Amino acid sequence: MKKIGKVIKTIFNVLITMFVLLFLLVVCLQRFSNNQITFLGYRMFSVASSSMAPDYQVGDVLIVKITEPEDIKVGDSVTYYGKVGSFRDKVITHQVIKIDKDVDGKRVFHTKGISNLVEDPLVYEDQIYGVVKHKSEILSLIYKVVQTKYGMFILVIVPVFYIIGSEILAFMLEQEEKRRGINHDEEKEEEKKEEPKKEKEEVKEEKKTTKKKSTKKKTTKKKKED
Repeated sequence: MKKIGKVIKTIFNVLITMFVLLFLLVVCLQRFSNNQITFLGYRMFSVASSSMAPDYQVGDVLIVKITEPEDIKVGDSVTYYGKVGSFRDKVITHQVIKIDKDVDGKRVFHTKGISNLVEDPLVYEDQIYGVVKHKSEILSLIYKVVQTKYGMFILVIVPVFYIIGSEILAFMLEQEEKRRGINHDEEKEEEKKEEPKKEKEEVKEEKKTTKKKSTKKKTTKKKKED
């Protein structure tokens, strides 16, 4: 039963650790990578506005795959770097509604948010990060919770303190068990040492008892003879 408890506890700690690492991964990629980190050709982005509702809500985490411009089709949701007007220096995820070519034969994309009435400024090939391939429900949930007042505390601080605390407690219990084991072994050793003494005393007592019985018999016999 104790072994099963340890296994369950280990699994629980592993899950919490993975959860915390997953959270840190999302935060680092979203805040500190400046959108330059890719993993096997994929990037992660979070939705900052409701322009793509109902498909994507604020806080949703999108998995975007680096895609060649010629492979992008009308209807695809693309993530790109804004360079003009209110879009300047912002990462935008909008839907492609039309594709043209410039004088050099390069593709020019017309994009628009699903819930927007106005089309975006023209988007060129070098602005495109990639095409949205997946919305991660788990990462989206983590990211949204983190944005709340107590999200960071609940998702990171508490699990970290739990893991550290449980490890310290497990170490202390292990040390206590070892100490008890040592004391138990010492008691056994003492008992072993005491056994010969007890045997000697028992033998001595037997001799005394036998001697007394012998003396009593002799006295009784003598009285009878008298």
